[in-house]
Amino acid sequence: MFNIHHHFQITGTQLKALLPLTFCLLISTLVNGQEMNWYKGNLHTHSYWSDGDEFPEMIMEWYKDHDYQFVALSDHNIIAEGVKAKTISEEDLYQKAFENYLAKYGEDWINYRRNKNGLQVQLKTLEEFRPLFEEPEKFMIFKAEEVTSYLDEKAVHMGAINVQQVIQPADGNSIPELIQNNLDAIKAQAEETGEPILQHLNHPNFTYAITAEDIIELDGERFFEVFNGHPYVNNYGDSIHDSTEQMWDQVNIAYHAMKKPLLLGIATDDSHHYHKYGAKFSNAGRGWVEVRAAELSPRAIIEAMEAGDFYASTGVELKTIEFENDELSVLVKPKKNVQYSIQFIGVKKGSTQSEVLKEVEGSEATYHLSDDVLFVRAKIISDKIKKNPYREGDTEVAWTQPVLKN
Repeated sequence: MFNIHHHFQITGTQLKALLPLTFCLLISTLVNGQEMNWYKGNLHTHSYWSDGDEFPEMIMEWYKDHDYQFVALSDHNIIAEGVKAKTISEEDLYQKAFENYLAKYGEDWINYRRNKNGLQVQLKTLEEFRPLFEEPEKFMIFKAEEVTSYLDEKAVHMGAINVQQVIQPADGNSIPELIQNNLDAIKAQAEETGEPILQHLNHPNFTYAITAEDIIELDGERFFEVFNGHPYVNNYGDSIHDSTEQMWDQVNIAYHAMKKPLLLGIATDDSHHYHKYGAKFSNAGRGWVEVRAAELSPRAIIEAMEAGDFYASTGVELKTIEFENDELSVLVKPKKNVQYSIQFIGVKKGSTQSEVLKEVEGSEATYHLSDDVLFVRAKIISDKIKKNPYREGDTEVAWTQPVLKN
């Protein structure tokens, strides 16, 4: 929650001087001027429409039952529309899962047949199953797509949230060119339809395809996954590759120098597996965003995220985030018998690396941006072991978005 209460007039020259993210936060608060709500959502979800292993109805039911307010169904290069049939694995686990699906929704809902090719089920479209789950201010499903491209053996996946029609993946002669071409295609659809589309660069360390230098070359990249729950995405890097957090700060050092809006970080499930659990599988419930918006609608959620009015989490809940008078304050919604450490991570003028500028043990902390600090973000680390984690031993964490000194 960015409570920014600046009671003064700003001239046109001063307004232009404000760097992008700070400007967005200020305008968002002043224009809305109304009570905001927190909405929890997952922006990266797969189903039988591509390489997930569950029917979309069952997936939406799981998220709604687990207190999510929005989900983006983002299958690879496809939207849940038209006619598509799925041949169900003969493995007992998946046959039983179909029987559960059939028992839940009934013969009148499900179109299926058994023949020499096995059990074939016609998948329900978003238009068909959406009314079963959506409720005003309670639950919303984004029409979405994971625009999926490859260059040689390197994978480039990009979330397109609130698409109106399928975006065909574009090619490129280099990783930055490939990303830019797809980013431009996503932006073009938003302009053509008048509907906002949130685009995020997914799991940059998957196949170690994307570097910070690649992202720095892009024009218009605003979001990326600082955390992705799939076991093969290398969030933490290795001895020769930066972690996604290190990449985040490196990109923003460059973006700040180039006077580009800062890159914002999201956390997602990238859920594929709904029947087998553990570190080898990509399960639901590992990462999400909490968005502070005026209402639960595609436009309101996307506009709030574009303003940086959200945080990413793997379990830590925040009660408030305030940025006022160059002070970033964080108040955790504490869990019983859980300890918290709040790190303020930023970059000083003239430095080429981020560092922990201040660390506070407890559930509340404030950091004042001095003149020698370019930007700062907060990372809240708990000692609560994450249930079914991305990596064994992970504790629950949250990340706020970086803010700039006014």
